[in-house]
Amino acid sequence: MSETANLNNLGKKIFFLYPSALVQNQVVPELAQEEFEVYIVKDEAKFRKVLRKYPDSIVFVNINDGMKESQWEEWIRGVMGNSETSGVEIGILASGADETLKRKYTEQLKVRCGYTVVKSDVTLVIKQIVTILNHVEAKGRRKYIRLLLEGSSNTTVNIPVNEKYANGVIRDISVVGFSCTFAEDPEFSKNEVFHDIQIRLQSQLIKAEGVAFGSRMDSTEKVYVILFSQRIDPSVRTKIRKYIQSTLQTRMDHELK
Repeated sequence: MSETANLNNLGKKIFFLYPSALVQNQVVPELAQEEFEVYIVKDEAKFRKVLRKYPDSIVFVNINDGMKESQWEEWIRGVMGNSETSGVEIGILASGADETLKRKYTEQLKVRCGYTVVKSDVTLVIKQIVTILNHVEAKGRRKYIRLLLEGSSNTTVNIPVNEKYANGVIRDISVVGFSCTFAEDPEFSKNEVFHDIQIRLQSQLIKAEGVAFGSRMDSTEKVYVILFSQRIDPSVRTKIRKYIQSTLQTRMDHELK
C-alpha cells in the first residue's frame, strides 16, 4: 500500500486558522464529537511547515481575522501554488455574505472546500462544514480516532480481577476501546467481561464496562485489547473524545513552536 493511500485510510487533519470565538468554542468541539480530527491554529507563518508535513490536510481560513483579506488571498495562493502543499484542501470562513469575495475564492482561486458564512445559527454552520468534510472524505476509511499514548504514566486503568484491581497503563484509546499493559500479567480470558473498569485520563477518572477482545505480544510486553460494551454511558464517549481532541491539540501546538 502506498504512503498516500495509508494516510487516506487514517483520515485527514482539519485545521481552523484564526477561527472566530463561535467556531473555536462551539463548532470545533462538535466536530470532534463527530470523530473528525480537528485543530486550531493562530499563526499562519509557522503553520506553513506543518502543512508541508501534512500535505493532505484540510484548512478552513477565517478571512476576517489574522491578516487583511488581500493578505489572505496571497497566503492561500502561496499554499495552493507550492508543490509541497498543493494537495492541501482549503475552505473559506467569513462573517458576512459577500458575493464578490465568494466568487473570487470559489471561481477564481477555486478553493476546494467552499465559502461558508458563519452566523449565529451554529447548527447550520456545523451541518454545512460536515457536508464539506464528508464530500472530501475527511475521515478516510476510519470511523473513530485512536489516540496513541506511548505508555504515559498519566493514562492508567484499573480492572477488577478476583475482588482486586489489576493496575495497567493504557497504550491507546478510542471510543471503541483501548489497549493496555500490566507489570504482572492478569491472564485475562478472551470475552471476559469487566463491569467496573476505572480509566484515568490525566486528572479525569471515568468508569466503564468492557470485554477482553484478545492480546498480543509487543517485544517482551503482553498487550491486552479491551472493547467497551454497548452499555457504555454516552457521557463517557463524550469525555474520551474531548480528551483525545485536547491531547492532539497539545501535540500540534508543540509542532507549531
